[in-house]
Amino acid sequence: MATYQTYTAIGMREDLSDVIYNISPTDTPFMSSIGKTKATAVLHEWQTDSLAAATLSNFAVEGATASDATMSPTTRVGNRTQIAQKTVKISGTLQSVDKAGRKSEKAYQLAKASAEIKRDMETSLLSNQIAANGDSTTARKLGGLQAWLNSNYSGGTDGVAGSLGTTARVNGTNRTFTEALLQSVVKSVYASGGNPKVLMVNPAHKQVVSAFAGIAAQRFMAPSNSPTTIVAAADVYMSDFGTISVVPNRFMTSTISHAMRQHLCLTPTWLLLLTCVLSRPTSWL
Repeated sequence: MATYQTYTAIGMREDLSDVIYNISPTDTPFMSSIGKTKATAVLHEWQTDSLAAATLSNFAVEGATASDATMSPTTRVGNRTQIAQKTVKISGTLQSVDKAGRKSEKAYQLAKASAEIKRDMETSLLSNQIAANGDSTTARKLGGLQAWLNSNYSGGTDGVAGSLGTTARVNGTNRTFTEALLQSVVKSVYASGGNPKVLMVNPAHKQVVSAFAGIAAQRFMAPSNSPTTIVAAADVYMSDFGTISVVPNRFMTSTISHAMRQHLCLTPTWLLLLTCVLSRPTSWL
């Protein structure tokens, strides 16, 4: 008589894990490092100003009549808001039936959509996208960071900086990222009044920074009772003008566009993200 086997048996329970595994990255270093406030209009504006250049000729004769004043107005600039959207559409039946890995399909899909919007926002904020007002048939768009950085730009031959979020940066001749290039930009930022605190790079160039010749090799005495540690990373760069954190960003990758092969030397306290979260009513089918 043949042995009764699982291949012919009826009624065996399925072995389905009650966990959903998702390793897609959700960390957004840029968004997480800058300030946040609430948007109250589709165009957010602010004013900038600067001091007159320091001079050696600021001296006056005692008792003389004061010279006429030379005043200058502030500069008014602004950026557009952008609507990021994800649609979750679930039947009432799916919400009600027993499911593996999640109790509420609505809650699971909303959490997933929120994470996807966060990733999209990180990509848009770091982009070379120019601002667009939009209309009844065209979406409004924000000006990405690269379209705003109009000074202290090292873009190689024929490279042109962006301007005010309305002029996109123009790619120059592609170059090898070196410590000398970084030092040049950091010096330029400092001379202009900035204090760079973060160097944001893509994963490949994080390894380039770790291999800079100026970074001292780290050596540890190998202990007899625990594993030996090999240090091959640089998370902080000590420049002539202050300490800079080296932060890798998965969304600054050349697979998205050539524009993401840039390296951003930032002062996060001068950057601000405006948000206005809207949700639409839920209906069940």
